[in-house]
Amino acid sequence: MLASITLRKPSDAEEVAAFILQSHAEARVFAFIGDLGAGKTTLIKALCKVLGVADQTSSPSFAIVNEYRTGVGDPLYHFDLYRLKAEEELEGIGFDEYLDSGHFCFIEWPELAEAQLPPDALHVRITVATNGVRTIQLTKGSR
Repeated sequence: MLASITLRKPSDAEEVAAFILQSHAEARVFAFIGDLGAGKTTLIKALCKVLGVADQTSSPSFAIVNEYRTGVGDPLYHFDLYRLKAEEELEGIGFDEYLDSGHFCFIEWPELAEAQLPPDALHVRITVATNGVRTIQLTKGSR
């Protein structure tokens, strides 16, 4: 494990996002793992804000992928693979091309795409304690 971060309240998400980006400046592919409601989208919104995305961000539940622009104009891709049923569906959206673009790729529900993720993908696992405090564990490579 590279790091374990405690997120006590959603308003701290931006600070946590800044820490993740600063401590893993080379990372471009982020795989977000956690139960429904764990805070994956909240953390991704905070990452987008830190990266200067001016657009309204939301989970691409039905679109599968949303594209935003960072503060310097680079594309940023936000995936929600929850509705996909087979790995072959990733081909239909050009998933590999996104991963190979060199731009930020934030992937919710990455389990189906695990075999296609680059070895240096940053896995962001979010677990929620009974008191609502979230623990964010960062690891590289496969889960």
